[in-house]
Amino acid sequence: MSGNDSSNISRTDWAALEAMTDEEIDYSDIPPLTEAFFEKATLRIPANQARNLVQLEPDMMTWFQAQSSDYKALINLILRRHIEANRDTVPPANS
Repeated sequence: MSGNDSSNISRTDWAALEAMTDEEIDYSDIPPLTEAFFEKATLRIPANQARNLVQLEPDMMTWFQAQSSDYKALINLILRRHIEANRDTVPPANS
């Protein structure tokens, strides 16, 4: 298939699609998501994102969220200040 193959051009009528209501959309070819589906489902997080996940205790999360709508930035700021204040007392992780 060449880079100039025009058969890849969408023939979708985007204006008509945008004008449709949710009730007008035909979902008949999509299988329903049943309880059995969710019982077998597993959460898969890409490896590059999994390294950045931190689980906070619920009460800590509630406190940070109450402080600011940008609570994630606040958590990072507090952690950064702690690291800077303790840089000389805590050995690097790779030591």
